[in-house]
Amino acid sequence: MCCHLCEGNQRVADAPFKGWNHVPDVPIQVSPLFRWPLRPKEIALWFWNSWFLISEKLIIVAIAFVSLTWFQPPLEETRTLAVGWIAEMFVRNLVLMTVVAGGLHLYFYTFTKQGQRLKFDPRPLMKDGRQFTLGGQIRDNMFWTLASGVTIWTAYEVLLFWALANGYAPMLTWAAHPVWFVLLFLLIPIWESFYFYWIHRLLHVPVLYKHVHALHHRNINVGPWSGLSMHPVEHVIFLGSVLIHFIVPAHPVHILYHLQYYTLTAATTHTGFEGLLVKDENRLKLGTFHHQMHHRYFECNYGSLEIPWDKLFGSFHDGTVAADVKIRERRKRIMGA
Repeated sequence: MCCHLCEGNQRVADAPFKGWNHVPDVPIQVSPLFRWPLRPKEIALWFWNSWFLISEKLIIVAIAFVSLTWFQPPLEETRTLAVGWIAEMFVRNLVLMTVVAGGLHLYFYTFTKQGQRLKFDPRPLMKDGRQFTLGGQIRDNMFWTLASGVTIWTAYEVLLFWALANGYAPMLTWAAHPVWFVLLFLLIPIWESFYFYWIHRLLHVPVLYKHVHALHHRNINVGPWSGLSMHPVEHVIFLGSVLIHFIVPAHPVHILYHLQYYTLTAATTHTGFEGLLVKDENRLKLGTFHHQMHHRYFECNYGSLEIPWDKLFGSFHDGTVAADVKIRERRKRIMGA
């Protein structure tokens, strides 16, 4: 099944179930990395489509190199904790998040440059609501993203760069290990998929959900500012993925990429649109229907598509009618329990 684009308003001709403005091709497929038997050509094509020609991952690699070259204090300076270089990194991250999340919000929601085309949820973002700290979805999301998210993001960077400078974390260089240097960029998103599933399941444990993760789930219909709108405790857990580099050697550019990938793609994947249209073609993939369904149905699609944890544990919603019935029944059982 697939959806069909029309000029102006978009119509889903054979939608697998009601309530969506746009549905991509279904059933949604997980990556071929963990399908058996392994198909090398399919895996190579998946990596190519995930990275080239224009992709979030490649753009963030470029941002990481730009950050390292012009906006990152040298390791000699980060050896000693000081307000100056820490503030420099905080401002850089504040600007990055504002440009990415704010730019996407302006393009898709303020100026509606794409209208409803490729937009998953037909409803507008909420302008008010008692559940929001500052009385409205966008203000609430911006507050938690910038005040808590950027602060904790920067704190992890400070910790890692201080540790690298003082020899407490292992260092990787291009000259000594060029293959591993490149390979690490490919492996970080896969590590993210592994890590994200397990911490996300943890955050759905009732006590943590009620007191921590529920803040993120205020956003049933998501926008760019929703991605990093989390409780500070969730920010600490979510961004703690980067602590793996106390074990796995990394270059400073990998540290920057790792955290920028986590934070900036939180904004892009929560855009609410499948992608950016240029001349009626999706030129840049953004939001994922897979995660959009998690925000609406809660008890499904805890992970991402790189590693099929949801398929293994029965929480995978592939966008079909059969999966929708299954997930609704699963949710009733969980709610009943």
